[in-house]
Amino acid sequence: MAEKKIKIIAENRKARHDFTIHETYEAGIELTGTEVKSLRAGKANMKDSYAQITKTAEVYVYNLHISPYDQGNRFNHEPLRNRRLLLHREEIRRLIGKVKEKGYALVPLKMYFTHGLVKMELALATGKKLYDKRQDLANKDARREMERAMKERNR
Repeated sequence: MAEKKIKIIAENRKARHDFTIHETYEAGIELTGTEVKSLRAGKANMKDSYAQITKTAEVYVYNLHISPYDQGNRFNHEPLRNRRLLLHREEIRRLIGKVKEKGYALVPLKMYFTHGLVKMELALATGKKLYDKRQDLANKDARREMERAMKERNR
């Protein structure tokens, strides 16, 4: 079996801190030429990005910042334009049903190149409360302490 060659462009690390991830989907992105060249240079920011489903059953990603291409001319792209995500119709229908439920949101997790195509990992997630975030940090610290203790014990 052929291995997938993946080159990560940008990652939304804050999403895993602020949201509980339930399902993930892989989506293509509709881009212009200068956007792809800028992504190859690694100039993307997903910090405040989110996705929504429109009334025409299309999925768009908002607030995804792709910097203008340095060698671009007057036809360079707009950095914060809305970009359409490419998903199968059945996946969009399933997402429409899930997003209508209380508290679910579509959150972009990371962008990457796979076989020369730009893909985005999209998550169906619910927001965490402040006490959930604190509990996750406490669990992370406890796990780190256990690993340190085991490492010292094995020496």
